[in-house]
Amino acid sequence: MRCRDVKQMLTARRDSTLTRSNEVTLQEHLHHCRRCRATEQQQQYLETLLSTSAPRIYSSISTEKIMLAVQQQRRISQQLEQLHTQQQMRIVRLRPVGMACAAVIFFTLGSIPLLLLAITIEQTDLAVKALSLLSNVIDVLYILTQYLLTGLTIATHNSWLLSGVAFAVVVMMGMWLRLMRYPQEA
Repeated sequence: MRCRDVKQMLTARRDSTLTRSNEVTLQEHLHHCRRCRATEQQQQYLETLLSTSAPRIYSSISTEKIMLAVQQQRRISQQLEQLHTQQQMRIVRLRPVGMACAAVIFFTLGSIPLLLLAITIEQTDLAVKALSLLSNVIDVLYILTQYLLTGLTIATHNSWLLSGVAFAVVVMMGMWLRLMRYPQEA
């Protein structure tokens, strides 16, 4: 008999499922093998510890407390089921409304290019005015971009100016952190 079989047999004996012939074989092996005998003694020691300490650990829990906990768990489960069914009902009721809204939005967004094309064909002077206004906006954005580019070029080439800006940012962040710190207890 192998030692790993003995461990399984010890477990079977503890569960009272070991046959009589296997019990005899197990006893013979335990008589000859010191390591398996130590394992058996360790299991018996653990079983005695568990059997003596179990009533002390669970003696404070009464059947009433367990039943109350079970009832509370059932109530919570029922409430969760009710919430789930209410949510499902809301989804079922809102589905047609959502589909209608989606259709209206899709139709509206899809018709905007057609509307712009129709305005361009029917009222060309309005389209020309809109394009000239758009051209002016693009020119203004281009000029602002040029100013921003020039300002960034000056700031990066002048290291004193860049250092001053960085120092100001660091001081402002320090002040902000000081003001936003967690108030200390007195």
